[in-house]
Amino acid sequence: MLDRITGMQVFSRAAHAGSLSAAARLLALSPAMATKHLDALEVRLGVRLFHRSTRKLSLTEAGQQYLELCARLLPELEEVEAMIASQRVDASGLLRLNTPLSFGVRYIAPLIPAFSERHPGVVVDLGLNDRVVDLTDEGWDLTIRVGRLKDSRLVSRKLTESAMTVCAAPSYWATRGRPKLWTELRRHNCLGSSISAVARPDEWLYGKDRERRIAVKGTMRANNGDALAAAAIAGHGVLYEPEFIVADAIRRGELESVTLDARTADVGGIHLIYSPDRSPPAKVRVMIDFLVAAFDPLPPWAIQ
Repeated sequence: MLDRITGMQVFSRAAHAGSLSAAARLLALSPAMATKHLDALEVRLGVRLFHRSTRKLSLTEAGQQYLELCARLLPELEEVEAMIASQRVDASGLLRLNTPLSFGVRYIAPLIPAFSERHPGVVVDLGLNDRVVDLTDEGWDLTIRVGRLKDSRLVSRKLTESAMTVCAAPSYWATRGRPKLWTELRRHNCLGSSISAVARPDEWLYGKDRERRIAVKGTMRANNGDALAAAAIAGHGVLYEPEFIVADAIRRGELESVTLDARTADVGGIHLIYSPDRSPPAKVRVMIDFLVAAFDPLPPWAIQ
């Protein structure tokens, strides 16, 4: 289907210039293509817009009415097109960024002021939740996901890694004893995550490829890492969470990690996810570059 706006432009230029060939030159079209656009416009409208002769064009009554309409609409349409096109070059407009709650509060929200100083034309809408969002259906420009990625039509860019950590409050270890083997976790109060792939309420996975499993149990489970960390800090049980959630509490001495007889599971990385647009808007490109730089060479929890 031929472009409707181009058809309107051909008609308007031809009406003012008095010929289709002149309109074609003004719009950088061939005369044949300009004629096709005008013919398609007249077929779509169901009326003749010009009286045509070999020497000149003259407007019909319907053509005169349509010209008045084009005079009002075309400038607005062309302005909108220019604005949208400029967003491919200039970073501006609303940028919707979704991130897991704990990660976003700790490590993304504090970065937004610096981003806004560099790109004042971009308004950041930061969404914080722990469910997997649908970028297309929910209108997000970017999302951050923690863990292994499933096959998808979406594009990903890795931000960083975060190791899993086994830890508890010093008071808990003093009362219950420190485990040395993974199998000893069976006798501890293990605080499980209802959304984690490796620290589930009834089973924890460990090993590089998550090949080793241990059945666990505990008196609390939650769908948010901060809630579990708060309980662990209060001495309620053992935590198995990504380093980015517990690093500050360990640094403050509120939690103490233990090293067991096998390595912790592979988290799967922290990734930026976005739609496979060959030419994403500038607002998306600059945010991707900004976040990648913020986590390179080390993530914030490894630096603090």
